Amino acid sequence: MKSRMWFVLSLALILMGHAPLAAQTGTVTGQVLDDRSGLVLPGAFVAVEGSPRTALSDQNGRFTLVGVAAGSQVVVVRYLGFAETRQTVMVPAGGSATVTFRLLPEALTVAGIDVVGTRDGQARALQQQRSAANITNVVAADQIGRFPDANIGDAMKRIPGIAMTVDQGEARFGLIRGTEPRLNSIMLNGERVPSA
Repeated sequence: MKSRMWFVLSLALILMGHAPLAAQTGTVTGQVLDDRSGLVLPGAFVAVEGSPRTALSDQNGRFTLVGVAAGSQVVVVRYLGFAETRQTVMVPAGGSATVTFRLLPEALTVAGIDVVGTRDGQARALQQQRSAANITNVVAADQIGRFPDANIGDAMKRIPGIAMTVDQGEARFGLIRGTEPRLNSIMLNGERVPSA
């Protein structure tokens, strides 16, 4: 009985010791947008400068950083094809701060070569592939528009590792690295398509 009482007492002391630490941190939430078009930027890398706290923006461009030290913090956002952006955020202890990042496109200079424009959709697709947790291929709508294909099935044939079966003269079922079509999943604008 005494050992159980000591255990409960020591557990209570440990939990009380962590309560002040939790009160000294806060949460930073926000959204990452393209300043020119106002469209959301999914897969943006968001970090607190000088801290291990990082996050990726979701399909709606929203992000959440939990356990950020209270006080003035610098939050950095990086996205392929856009200038790195920093904002100072006042994080309340035990509370939440909200910030919106509006990123501007960045022209790249490489050994005398100036890149003055890029396809926005293709930049987003490359950023999503780069920040994905698994092996992902993303094809942007503007890239598909450049293909001379009749439908999306024909465009999918151009992705490495995908073969299409032809039914009545059109590409119908996708085979990803030899698996049968019922085992594959396809997402369109972040929503799972019910059929391959």
